Amino acid sequence: MEIERRLVLEVVRVTEQAALAASRLAGKGDKEAVDEAGTQAMRRVLNELPIKGTVVIGEGEMDEAPMLYIGEVLGQGGVEVDIAVDPVEGTTTAAKGLPNAVTVIAISEKGGLFHAPDMYMEKLIVPPPAAGLVDLSWPVSANLKALALALQRSVEDLVVVVLDRPRHERLIREIREAGARVKLISDGDVIAALAAAIRGTGVHAVMGIGGAPEGVLAAAALKCLGGEIQARFTPQNEEERARLKAMGGDENRIYRTEDLAPGREIVFAATGITDGDILQGVRFFGGGARTHSIVLGHATRTVRFIDSIHLFETEARVTIRV
Repeated sequence: MEIERRLVLEVVRVTEQAALAASRLAGKGDKEAVDEAGTQAMRRVLNELPIKGTVVIGEGEMDEAPMLYIGEVLGQGGVEVDIAVDPVEGTTTAAKGLPNAVTVIAISEKGGLFHAPDMYMEKLIVPPPAAGLVDLSWPVSANLKALALALQRSVEDLVVVVLDRPRHERLIREIREAGARVKLISDGDVIAALAAAIRGTGVHAVMGIGGAPEGVLAAAALKCLGGEIQARFTPQNEEERARLKAMGGDENRIYRTEDLAPGREIVFAATGITDGDILQGVRFFGGGARTHSIVLGHATRTVRFIDSIHLFETEARVTIRV
């Protein structure tokens, strides 16, 4: 448990600083600027850590991203780790000042996170009571019945998160015809995965096609929480199909949580940029700001919600009402 014990608070500092930087531009309508601010801050803090970290899920390949690119090595040297990041999950959401924009990171020992290509992936995400009781190859109605049984409720009580995309018209219709309700989101299926795995959020599952890199980040969080993701790559053309094969992936295989996040030691952290279902967004006050984060450790079996006050000026006054 060396990685988790040494890095858990350092990892949340990475997401806090990225959220602080990105939130300065939230609501200003420029998603590229929001993403760049979060990325720069995240890279700066990662380079301060006592690690030799390799980015396996990042902003793109070396020729696509100037920083936090796949294969980039970060840190001051020390324990070797793999890093998966999304400096701003929901760039459009953040740019518009809408809910549930977050900054996300997962760290594991070498080989502990699947090196997923940047393409689409079909996903089924369920909370801990339903882990092992659903199957991505089943019809939607069958999975909803199994989920309802696991949660000891009726299908009509279930809420399923789906990305609001034209490709999901049939899926949405099937969920509604089965009796469950649909919660459409514009972005952010990693935070949706967290919501499905945490009791009391009003979300019971996530279904549909989203990004494969986000699937790995979701798997890291779900492994820590005991939930489950099942996923299948859906390449859109022959180029993506060849790339998937070159990276050791199989479009006919259903990948499970352990396949996407096989690490023994995993630290996952997310900090809110804007207010959301689980995390509050950054709140600025005279001379400082307040952030809200969740940090998960797999080996240590810990879930921490961290409420931090960041003082930019020594004379800043802080008043907390609980």
